[in-house]
Amino acid sequence: MDLHSNFPYWLLKNGVINSYPSLQQNEKCDVAIIGAGISGALAAWYLGKAGIKTIVLDRRHAGTGSTCASTALLQYEIDVPLHELIEKVGEENAVASYHLCLDAIAKIEAISNKVESASSFSNKHSLQYASQQSHLEKLQEEYECRKKYGFPVHWFDRERLTKEFGFTKSGAIFSDAGASVDAYKLTHCMLQYAIEHYEAKVFDKTEVETMRKQKSGFQLTTTDEYKIDAKKIVIACGYESQQYLTEKVQKLHSTYAIVSEPLTNDKFWYKNCLIWETANPYLYMRTTEDNRVLIGGKDIPYTSGVARDRELKNKVKALENSFATLFPAIPFKTDFSWAGTFAGTKDGLPYIGEHKSKPGIYFALGFGGNGITFSSIAGEIIRDSILGKKNKYLPIFKFGR
Repeated sequence: MDLHSNFPYWLLKNGVINSYPSLQQNEKCDVAIIGAGISGALAAWYLGKAGIKTIVLDRRHAGTGSTCASTALLQYEIDVPLHELIEKVGEENAVASYHLCLDAIAKIEAISNKVESASSFSNKHSLQYASQQSHLEKLQEEYECRKKYGFPVHWFDRERLTKEFGFTKSGAIFSDAGASVDAYKLTHCMLQYAIEHYEAKVFDKTEVETMRKQKSGFQLTTTDEYKIDAKKIVIACGYESQQYLTEKVQKLHSTYAIVSEPLTNDKFWYKNCLIWETANPYLYMRTTEDNRVLIGGKDIPYTSGVARDRELKNKVKALENSFATLFPAIPFKTDFSWAGTFAGTKDGLPYIGEHKSKPGIYFALGFGGNGITFSSIAGEIIRDSILGKKNKYLPIFKFGR
């Protein structure tokens, strides 16, 4: 699948961080991880830390699929609001999902501090504003729901919003918890750490053609006819993972992002927080460590990579106009723009663990706007499953839920 257009900012900013060879001989391991993006890297981190020997494979260069196109806002808020998620999956599961995402932000911070010589992780506040007056009642209900279950939120009314941000909206939830990161850089640093400390192996430009069940586990054969014997398999290749399932679990969308030229002022708005809105699809924005503003959104249903990229020019203009409406005093000039593909699920939650038709194969499908935090959760749950430990959160994210 063509996962993004040319010129994602993070890929151009960082270039080739680490190079990995293609597979040139037969190998054996405890777990073969298919996918060397942020999901595969987090899986390798958690498995390696537990003493499980892994091999990570990717048919591209590591991190150059969806990871390098990620805008990498780390939020505990799931695409489905908490009060609505309670109605979909029940109070216990919904609240646990939100708290798991909140905890995952802190765990990703710890990982970033461990593996990156200069951490790209930055704690952020976040603001979700009511896009329209008609959205206000639902947003207030969401605020009361999150407050009830112990999330660090505050209500900003129209006057407070105008005072702190300069734009006029009827109300917003201001949260103390959120973060941003360079997902592409973090992926490479995690993979390198796993190689150096956990005896992991990483192979680029290595495509798995077949997976055959055998007595001791699985045998994977690449397009170059090399073989890997693995006791277990982890599928962590993002939106391309659907090919390994007969059950359709994702709905694809095209999304768009732009990054400004560097700006002289490093204070753009109140606390330089993450900003997003209640509209669907929603506009979102963040700042970068090199004094740029990143804006994303204007999603449309995915039909093809060609159709997605054809809309890029128009979407750039639409994103610029939306930003100018909110912040007319900030001289935003687009420096980088790209389009990407992402997937959502029926309830906004990821799919994690084994599918009943494929025992011994574990899926880390962190779909939606919380892909990175979901991937951290998946790494822990899959680690526990492979070690034979019960993880009480697994049923929340299982297939067939």
